[in-house]
Amino acid sequence: MTFDFFSARRPAPVATEAMIATSHPLATAAGLRMLNTGGNAVDAALAAVAVQCVVDPLMTGIGGDCFALYAPKGGPVKALNGSGRAPAAATVEALRKAGLTDEIPQTSPHAVTVPGAISAWCLLHESHGSLPLDRIFASAIRYAEDGYPVMPRVAMDWAANAELVSGDANAAALFLPDGRAPLAGERHAQPLVGARLREIAAKGAAGFYEGETAARMAAHLRALGGLHTEEDFHAGKDAAIWTDPISAPYGGYDVVECPPNGQGLAALLILRILSKFDLGADLSEADRIHLHAEATKLAYHHRDALIADPAQARDVTGVLLSDAVVDALAARIDMTRALPPVLWDEPEHKDTIYLCVIDKNGNAISFINSIFHGFGSTRLDPATGVLFHSRGASFRLIEGHPNAIAPMKRPMHTIIPGMLCRDGAAVMPFGVMGGQYQAAGHAAFLSGLLDLGMGVQEAMDAPRSFAHDGVLQIEPGVSERARVELEARGHRLAVQSSPIGGSQAIRIDPETGFLTGGSDTRKDGCALGI
Repeated sequence: MTFDFFSARRPAPVATEAMIATSHPLATAAGLRMLNTGGNAVDAALAAVAVQCVVDPLMTGIGGDCFALYAPKGGPVKALNGSGRAPAAATVEALRKAGLTDEIPQTSPHAVTVPGAISAWCLLHESHGSLPLDRIFASAIRYAEDGYPVMPRVAMDWAANAELVSGDANAAALFLPDGRAPLAGERHAQPLVGARLREIAAKGAAGFYEGETAARMAAHLRALGGLHTEEDFHAGKDAAIWTDPISAPYGGYDVVECPPNGQGLAALLILRILSKFDLGADLSEADRIHLHAEATKLAYHHRDALIADPAQARDVTGVLLSDAVVDALAARIDMTRALPPVLWDEPEHKDTIYLCVIDKNGNAISFINSIFHGFGSTRLDPATGVLFHSRGASFRLIEGHPNAIAPMKRPMHTIIPGMLCRDGAAVMPFGVMGGQYQAAGHAAFLSGLLDLGMGVQEAMDAPRSFAHDGVLQIEPGVSERARVELEARGHRLAVQSSPIGGSQAIRIDPETGFLTGGSDTRKDGCALGI
């Protein structure tokens, strides 16, 4: 395929030994440094995510959650669930007594579950890392303590969230120096995050979930009205667990996702529905967007009604991916008009970073770390420098709902790493950022790759659309003709002023073994290899 060098897009880099792709250049560089100095895929991923927790603070942080898919060379894919749990005292009744009614607001202390990311990092490192944590975290600590340059996309998103951040005095003091968001190219630092990384490097997960750091975090959240205790944080040390992934076939491959409580099941359901249609090159742009929209609405309707922590709710994976359910849902799609989604059995019932690595030994990791909304809950503990995520806002306050908040329960999660496999072997770690968009984004990216034969970078750079909450969001690149046709079918269009999500992927060429990487041009990052 000949690349159009006048397209203002970037060509996909190719490497022979190892590669890393992230949404921030400093994170990519930190991971590449690990790969160049004897580290493996896990070392590189942890180095990169630690940097990104410093240099992209509105998207991720050590006060967030994490999921990963790890594929050792020649071995089966393993799923890592690093989502945190609600406090032991959290119940629907307790939150209603606290004055909450229908939803848990983003900035409420009740939106903060005990962060699971550090538990996941340490379990991943213990299981598969090769270098010591102090060496892995060295770049992140340096940026945290000495400062880092703010990148253009980070600056844009930072400014867009400035008013929200100003609502928490501690967060405003750190993230709005001189009363405003930093501009692109300005220096910013988070020295207390550097101190936390030093503690974790020295003590492991105990450095975060036990001792003075845990006591201060719990006390700060209680002072805000939260239900958190030191015991909740102590239990958080062991929150991360290895699980079996789930998968579904598409285009001659197996698409592998983490199981619930993540929304990877929704991505697989979209793909299963789309597999009932011909999405080849002859399909019009409007038809393609319409099909994705209708399949997405059906899958997300089921996600919101049924997906939850399988330890405390029914696991519906096998049912939703069955032929009977998929056929019934696909039959509900009308190519001539947009329809409201309906559950298969008729019962009544956001911001992130993603990175992937393949090392010289062929080990692959698909890794995602998130604080959910931009700047998470915006609640920052001034004693520890930890900015808490807002993942608990996903819980429902409806007694009996599968995703109702409950003691020590994990909420439904939007963050989902992906892995494409063939004949049991990983051929491409991939992921899409963008909060709610991620499951739809997985399906759209893979459809471009497998149905249209696009390259990795081309598939992720294609104009995006997302049907959510009664609106069909589209990027400006969607043609005027397609817009007219979609509106005629009843879609309510909303042209987005900022890009929809981001993505990274690394694909292994089956013949040469070479690695081709992609990093979304909607972000600041890049893919680099050796």
